[in-house]
Amino acid sequence: MSALPGQSDNLTDGPRRSYQVPPDELEGAVRETLSHQVALARPLGVDPAGQAIRRANRIRRRRTAAGLAVAAVVTVLLSAGMAQLGAETGRDGAPIVVIGDPDPSGRPMPTASVPGAVPSPAPSLAALGSEILVNADGRRLVLSDVGPAERAQLLPGGGGWLVVSTQKTAGRSLWMVQNDGLVQVLLAGAGPIVLAPDSRQVAWRDGGDLLVAGVVGGQLIGAARTAAPAGAVPVRFVGDSVLVRPDPADAGHTLWRPAAGPLTGAVEQKTLNFYGGLPDGRLVGQISTGAGRTCLAALDPTRLNPVETGCGPQLSQDGAGEISADGRWLLVNGLVGKARQALLIDLRRLGSNPTAVSAGPPITGAVVWTDESHAAYLDPAGELVRVDVGRVRAGIPASPAAVSGVPAGDRPILVAGF
Repeated sequence: MSALPGQSDNLTDGPRRSYQVPPDELEGAVRETLSHQVALARPLGVDPAGQAIRRANRIRRRRTAAGLAVAAVVTVLLSAGMAQLGAETGRDGAPIVVIGDPDPSGRPMPTASVPGAVPSPAPSLAALGSEILVNADGRRLVLSDVGPAERAQLLPGGGGWLVVSTQKTAGRSLWMVQNDGLVQVLLAGAGPIVLAPDSRQVAWRDGGDLLVAGVVGGQLIGAARTAAPAGAVPVRFVGDSVLVRPDPADAGHTLWRPAAGPLTGAVEQKTLNFYGGLPDGRLVGQISTGAGRTCLAALDPTRLNPVETGCGPQLSQDGAGEISADGRWLLVNGLVGKARQALLIDLRRLGSNPTAVSAGPPITGAVVWTDESHAAYLDPAGELVRVDVGRVRAGIPASPAAVSGVPAGDRPILVAGF
């Protein structure tokens, strides 16, 4: 077919187009077109890749932190020898340190009651092996699943309790009981255990060694140990040092400073018991002066040398007693005539043969000072004795009162707090 007049036909008269395109050129053209389309940036409502990368980074950081924490604890325990305490001390059996939680499911919550409230049934208390804590106001708290205990202290922040068991054939245990009812075993099969006043450190005997460790997050960490004489026991904390009695059958104490290394300090040969510290740092204790006589003394806190002595009151040697927070009063067991009584002593007159006045029946266990002029303790029958310094000085000793809700034959543990 020919074109109209005046028009050219490019199929006949113009240059011909080639339709014979080689495959490689066609493929190259397609690739070039697609590459231009891909290069065009189009905004997205979300960034899936960025989200995935950030999520992966968070997971990696959490796993790294958890791994480092576990590694740090294991490293500390292994370096301190705590992972194999039984083997290192020559004792058979499992290590005495237990880290971790038992299964918390089904644990009862601790319950508290005030005097006059309906007590928990005695059979259930016995079945759970509960321990009853009581404060200076007579308020009681029942801790379950810890077995018979001899003392307890509040954890820092009031989140629970450190509880020391009574002596058993296998030794003593240390539990941490949280306010939600969870019980953790920190020590088992240990010798005598002492707690720092702030509950942040614990010292104990295991085999031929003395050990001290920090209490952090339900675990014992940063442990230090030292070889100790046979029979040596920790007595109390003095700052970050541990007061040690090398032989409970004889007078004398020494200080172990874990940061300074092994137990190498000289033994002071006169001290029998310690009752606490004064605001200036001196310790107050009972010393032997020979011929069966004992005196009160203020001792230097580094060498345990007596620097001030008072020999008026006749003190018992059972070690029961505690100093008020302001350092003025000492509530301690002693003799009035031939009768064993709790005595109140004014420590401001320590260097001038202080006199003692009868404060109430004998002390058993801990003494809790609630302020500078009021204290509480339990008598031999397990009854609560509240001491008012003003009344005692006026000649009116304190009288015991039964703790409400305590089953017959049971004995509560006096604690500070709650």
